[in-house]
Order: sequence, then C-alpha cells, then structure tokens
Amino acid sequence: MNLFSKRPGATDLRDFLSLLEKRGQLKKIRRPVDPDLELAAISDRVMGRGGPGLLFENVIGSKTPVAINLLGTIERVAWSMGLESADELEELGEKLAILQQPKPPKDLKETFVLGGLLWDLIKAKPDYDLMPPCQQEVIEREDVNLDELPLIRPWPEDAGSIITLGLVITKDPETKIPNVGIYRLQKQSSNTMTVHWLSVRGGARHLRKAAAMGKKLEIAIAIGVHPLIILAAATPIPVELSEWFFAGLYAGDGIRLTRCKTLNLEVPSHSEIVLEGTINPGEEMIDGPFGDHMGFYGGEELSPLIRFHCITKRKNPIYMTTFSGRPPKEEAILAIALNRIYTPILRRQVTEIVDFYLPMEALSYKLAIISIDKSFPGQSKKAAMAFWSALPQFTYTKIIVVVDKTINVRDPRQVVWAIASLVDPKRDLTIIDNTPFDSLDFASEYIGLGGRIAIDATTKIGPEKKHEWGKPLQFSEDIIKRVDKRWDELGLGEIDNNEPNPELFGYLIDQLLRNKQVTKS
Repeated sequence: MNLFSKRPGATDLRDFLSLLEKRGQLKKIRRPVDPDLELAAISDRVMGRGGPGLLFENVIGSKTPVAINLLGTIERVAWSMGLESADELEELGEKLAILQQPKPPKDLKETFVLGGLLWDLIKAKPDYDLMPPCQQEVIEREDVNLDELPLIRPWPEDAGSIITLGLVITKDPETKIPNVGIYRLQKQSSNTMTVHWLSVRGGARHLRKAAAMGKKLEIAIAIGVHPLIILAAATPIPVELSEWFFAGLYAGDGIRLTRCKTLNLEVPSHSEIVLEGTINPGEEMIDGPFGDHMGFYGGEELSPLIRFHCITKRKNPIYMTTFSGRPPKEEAILAIALNRIYTPILRRQVTEIVDFYLPMEALSYKLAIISIDKSFPGQSKKAAMAFWSALPQFTYTKIIVVVDKTINVRDPRQVVWAIASLVDPKRDLTIIDNTPFDSLDFASEYIGLGGRIAIDATTKIGPEKKHEWGKPLQFSEDIIKRVDKRWDELGLGEIDNNEPNPELFGYLIDQLLRNKQVTKS
C-alpha cells in the first residue's frame, strides 16, 4: 500500500509553471515592471482578487524573469503537492501522523499500512546528481554580483531589497544533520546579505554551535525550487527527519540533490539559482526595517552577515519570490494549507482536540481556536497548555480560544457566541506573562518576551460551576427532518446557494476546502 503516492511533475519550478499555464492559472507579463515597489503592488492587487500566478518576463535592471503569487490559492497549493483537490491535504496529514507517532499494529490491516509507510520512507531518501542543472553556470569570487538578481523591495519604508522564498540551508557542525528553513534575507552589498532568523530556528542553533567551535558556518540559499520542497521546509513537524525526507514523502519519491560547488552542503539539483557563502560568528549588520506578516514595519535588528563567494544557476534562470504583509498574502494561504496537513498530527499529540483553526485574519498563528471533547473539569486549560508546546510554531500563538466539539471552529458566528455566552472573565481567562515571544510582535511590552492568554469558552462541568448551567436551545431531529423534506416545496431551495460574508476571507476559503468545493479562482 503506497501511503504517499508518486506526485507527477514534482521535479522543478518549471514543471509547476507549465502546470499552472495549462490550467489557466498563470499570467505572463511582458511589459517592463520595476522590482522596486511596483512588482509587489501589482502582485498584491492580483492576490487580493484571487487571481493567477504571475510571471514577470521583463524586470527592470535584470535579465531574469520573476515568478510570484504561484501559491496564492489553496487550490494551487494542493496542485503543488500533486493533489487534485484541497480536501486531500488532511488525508496527507493523517499519513504523516502515523509517521509522527507510529503504534504497534493491532491487526493484519494495520501491519499492511505500517509496512507501506516503511517502504515510502525508503523511497523518500534523496538521490544525487553529478551534473545538476543548477550548476550549468558558475560565478565565483570577485565576479559574484547580487545586483544582477531581480531582488524586490515590497514596501516604501523597507530598508532594502530582499530574498523571501529561498531555501536557507545549513548543517549542524557536530551531527552534520542539515536544516532547511525559509528566512528573509536583506541585501547589504553586491556580495553580502543579512539573514533574519529567530533564535530557536535551526540555522541560529547551528551558528551558535559553529561559534563555540571557533568555525565559520557554511550556508547556501537555493532559489526557484518546486513549491512542494518549500512546503516541506515550512512544515513544523517535530520528527527526527530532514526536510529533504519530508519533501520526498510529499513527492512520493526521493528528491534530487547535489553537492554545492564550494561548500559541504546539499541543495536541490533543479534549483534555478544557488548562492554559496559563509557566516563569520559575531559578524553582524543592521537588518530592517521591513514590512512583515503582522501588517506593520518591523524594527531594526542586528543580524548575521553572509559573505557570498559563489553563485551557480541554470541557463536562463527564473527567480521565485513573495512578500509579507497583512493577509491575504501567499504566506497566509500556505498557513491555511499547513493547518489542514498537521491537524491529524495535533490530534495524536493532544488527544482531546477534535479540530483546530488558525484564522488568516489573525495572522495565521497568533490566534488559535480549538475544539475539544470535554469530559472532566480543567480539561480546557490542559488542552491549551498542550497546544502551546505541541509544535514549534505554536510557541508564538498568543491567544487560544477553547470551545466544545459542537462548535464549528471555522464559523466565527459560532465562536463569538461561545465566547459571549460561556465565558466568565474572572474564571475562564488564563494569562501567562513573560514567555518567549515572536520578536516581530511589537504589541508585547518587551521585544521577544510577552504574555499569552487562553479563553475557556466551553460548557462548564463539575466544580467549574456553582449553579445549574443553562440548557442549550436546539430543534428536535423530527422537526429538522420535516423541514428538510418541505424545503423545496416552500420555494426556499435557492437560499442554499447563499455564501458567507465575503469579508470573512479566510472563513470562506476554508469552508470551500472543508466542503470539498474548491473552485478555480
């Protein structure tokens, strides 16, 4: 049984662009466009209207075309993973959950499933190319010039041009295990950039280890890879496997890697562009300010400086990028898709959780709504505490709303009703102060240190209440069935076609996903 089926066309960025063009989801723009502010403004307007991916073929100041907004809809995210519809994302999550917490098989069927998983793990092992496309052209030493790349500057007060969708690849100096992350990089000169990563991220840990050993940290930036690999790098799953393995699982086959020209690091063979460099521990420059996912400009911050000494690329490469800002943005769409993928994983780690939702409007991870199958007093607080520690990304969730399993976490009307009717602020708010926090969130009193709150919006049971609890209103099953039968007879069938408030952008998208009715934008 093949749990992770072979995903056709998951080799490189060009395969995905061809797929989008075939399905009418790619717009090529041949007129000159400025990468400074203009390109992002055009993309933002297209994104806000649910438009297609864009390929700017004539970018001022560079010979390299720019691809953006490729993952601007849930549907296109699903396509990037070889899935035909977005409802298959949670099915993929179920399979990853088995990998995360495998259990001894109970019967022949489960033995068969586990055997299939082991075979998929073997197939997911990366393979290597000796003559990779990403090294068709090699530029070294004094010829390295970042000015030739079409780096964008999205917002008027941004400190400079940036790389956003590059895979940032480092290796643990002790264990030699690689880390693949996606971090923002700011151009500082024609051959240097600063990298902005949080102290808990893999690259930052590797740099601290290198510093302790008195060594430079090797670092490679792979730009223009198949989106499936980007999703693997962005998946916050605490399993002792590299992102290359996850990409292989997503693809149904091992991805192709190659050794860098000047570094002891591996990069995807079909990358469009690869930057190779090193970081001298302690060498830093001011990074920022930049517009970020919070919807504001972040502050200035000392960040590690990368010195690049080699660029390799394909012939006629394509530069892939995106940018941050207040939702909707590509990163918010990716967060919705990842929400569905790791829902089954979260259920296995926090067994009382029935469902959870990270609303796009709440910056994709700042607020979480979780529903639980409540059976004992205090369970809501237990679930909230477990959620905060379940996955690294949830460390920065500052508001959790816990509701009963009868509440649809994707319906804001139901969630607001639960908060308004079931919460006593004196009893049901749990506030924790001075916890590690997202340095981009300036709402907290101190940068990198802030509070968080859990709101218990569940029905109170046992010692949680001191009086009789109200009985919820609901129609009987008989009357609901009677109305169902008479609905068309009463001429009310067309009401079923009414859509939710279109201003609830994330809610609408996720409802389409849940109802298996994702349509082309």
